[in-house]
Amino acid sequence: LLIIILMVSCTSKKSDKELFDEAQKNLKEDKIPEAVIAFEEIVNDYSDSELAPEALSQLAGLYQNKLIKSISEKENLEKAIELFKKLYQEYPKSSFAPSGLFMAGFINANELNNYDEATRLYKQFLEEYPDDELAASAQAELDNMGLTPEEILMKNMAKEK
Repeated sequence: LLIIILMVSCTSKKSDKELFDEAQKNLKEDKIPEAVIAFEEIVNDYSDSELAPEALSQLAGLYQNKLIKSISEKENLEKAIELFKKLYQEYPKSSFAPSGLFMAGFINANELNNYDEATRLYKQFLEEYPDDELAASAQAELDNMGLTPEEILMKNMAKEK
């Protein structure tokens, strides 16, 4: 009996790649809770994996898009910010780190109207990643912080004159 238990426990744990593939398959099949579980398992059990930053980014995106139906929209967004910040902090050398920091600012500014925190995050982004492809967007976000689309349009039209 002990040998059977050992065999089952040793063979039941999936690799990071298997979990990532499973999460992708679940996303395609619109099985969001199952995808979340697989991504979380990668992030928690395989934090040193090269797939962990991407798994964390995709997990944060699910929350950002408010796809976790068991919690409120605001809780989804707050969790997305937490995960995007974690991506930036725990994987600073990853190609996903700049977008993690940017997205934390973006959600604060455009979804939660936390302009002070968004400003802080965008300024930090521009300091650390001045040449990143998102730098112009971060600057535009700072320049237009708190403005309505109509106000931005009026501001841009005034510049053109």
